[in-house]
Amino acid sequence: MRVTSIHADAATSPTKKTEGRMRQPVERRSRRKSPAAARQNRRANDRRAPIIRSDAPFTRNDPLRFRSIWISDVHFGTRACKAEFLLDFLERARCERLYLVGDMIDFWNLKSGWYWPATHSKALQKIMEMAARGVEVIYVPGNHDELFRDYTGSVFAGVQVAPQVIHETADGRRFLVIHGDEFDSIVKHSKWLAVLGSGMYDFLLYANRWVNFVRRRLGFTYWSLAAYLKHKVKNAVNYISNFEQALAHEARRQRVDGVICGHIHKAALEYVGDVLYVNDGDWVESCTALVERRDGSLAVLHWADECRWLLEESHGRREEASTIGEAA
Repeated sequence: MRVTSIHADAATSPTKKTEGRMRQPVERRSRRKSPAAARQNRRANDRRAPIIRSDAPFTRNDPLRFRSIWISDVHFGTRACKAEFLLDFLERARCERLYLVGDMIDFWNLKSGWYWPATHSKALQKIMEMAARGVEVIYVPGNHDELFRDYTGSVFAGVQVAPQVIHETADGRRFLVIHGDEFDSIVKHSKWLAVLGSGMYDFLLYANRWVNFVRRRLGFTYWSLAAYLKHKVKNAVNYISNFEQALAHEARRQRVDGVICGHIHKAALEYVGDVLYVNDGDWVESCTALVERRDGSLAVLHWADECRWLLEESHGRREEASTIGEAA
């Protein structure tokens, strides 16, 4: 398989492209389908692979073997980062390819004061170990770690840096992988407002720690105050909807089947028109990751106090879409 790196200004400068050769997929198609055939295939997939909101639980001892894993918005260097949960997940999961979809390190926060506990170093070291072990690790920087965008095309300790990549699933679908801040009008045109909003968001996460401290004392599981407000406030709902529409439009422009992103800290797996919009969530609130199973189907899992599947694609040949064993 080939993963193509596309610069953010590719729309105006089509010559700015680099390609990195990746490991060949298990199955290769003899020829690329025509656009009409691809659209027909997508419509068939819509019927064959509905999105399931399963909420199916699983344990940390279940086999976790995937073709690909996507994580983003870890925000190392902040107190809200759930590095211990991420480390636990990476130690138990196995994959051929790991995508780091931006905002891994929060340089915005580190500028205002240094915070870097041992768990953050351990989680980063685990990612380096995976790369050294032969896992293909692709890093797509976001707005909080945008300084790494100056190193597009570089490889650090086995980790490839790219502004965007195209991922092809085992069942032949093509997905644009991008952080997504490029399509956030606030970040793009009013960075000072984005920084202010980030500070207010950090306050919510601080309050969330105390809320969950009380909840744990009362025997309740983790709950996200920020996520609750995000779903209830009308402006936040409209912002998320506009973001999804913008990413779906970009996917159509690049003639791919779907888009995989991060940035807004809201995991999703849904169709926006004829485009499959996927967001892998974050590791400061929801502790979610996107995974690709061996058959090419996608799923979002939650990894915190309780582990469970949140959203899944159910292929017709899968008898139980929520069974972990199928991922082995």
